[in-house]
Amino acid sequence: MTKLILHHYDFSNYSEKVRLALGFKGLAWRSVVIPPIAPKPDLMPLTGGYRRTPVLQVGADVYCDTTLILRELERRFPTPTLFPVDLAAIAEAITYWAENRLFRPISLYVSGANLDFLPAGLQVDRSIMRGLPSPSPETMQRATERNAPLVRVQLPRIEAMLSDGRPWIAGHAMTVADLAIYHALWFFTARSPRLLPEIAPFERINAWMSCICAIGHGEATPLSSAHALGIATDAVPKAPREPMCFDEDPGLGTMVRIRADDYGRDPVEGKLIFLDAGEIAISREDPRVGTVAVHFPRLGYDLRPL
Repeated sequence: MTKLILHHYDFSNYSEKVRLALGFKGLAWRSVVIPPIAPKPDLMPLTGGYRRTPVLQVGADVYCDTTLILRELERRFPTPTLFPVDLAAIAEAITYWAENRLFRPISLYVSGANLDFLPAGLQVDRSIMRGLPSPSPETMQRATERNAPLVRVQLPRIEAMLSDGRPWIAGHAMTVADLAIYHALWFFTARSPRLLPEIAPFERINAWMSCICAIGHGEATPLSSAHALGIATDAVPKAPREPMCFDEDPGLGTMVRIRADDYGRDPVEGKLIFLDAGEIAISREDPRVGTVAVHFPRLGYDLRPL
């Protein structure tokens, strides 16, 4: 079986989301630690310009965005499932809220409050990704003050989700919703315990977080980025599944450009080789790795012909 390779760094909350999914499924994987800020010279040959973290590599197939990464893990390793049939719909609805309304204010609050713990250049890099000027310390402080209340009003809602004694966010089983909320709350203390008092009063949240933390990260083995590139070079992308396209979509074989529709909008170009309701895949060539297939979620990404 082709090895799973995760390109990540330690304090990335989205990487923690995937690491826990790997642990939940009891998987062995190879760990390539990448820089938290640009440049990322050994990642670009695989992704073609996409630089969000993490990225999952399986041979010469490269999966971008945790939404798709978790779905691909589920497709390859369906048990235990993060998408139980009776909970999948509510779990995905909760996930959408957590990713779009919970994490954003948490990230702004935590980044400002922990400014002295952040790696040099991180805020400049993130501002470039969002197309914004580099923030001053005063701007960061104002963002902290604006977003602290937006975080605090949502913590009781999470506590209430667990108030009926359920063990997991969506009900009787762990789902993708648990990972979506957990990685946001994990970010509070990923670099410093300074903000731990924000979560400490919520007994159910803390008990639930302890259960998820106990899952662990599976069996990780360190791997150099050069070795990962060599694995991609020696592999061939998997054959695409049966596509599902709409009349308005670019035709398979068309040269296209893909980029995120929110931030980190670095374009990736290649030949469209797969498209369905949940996924876009392109084939691209790079002198360091040869032919790779780069996969993106359908939703949240802008697909256009060149």
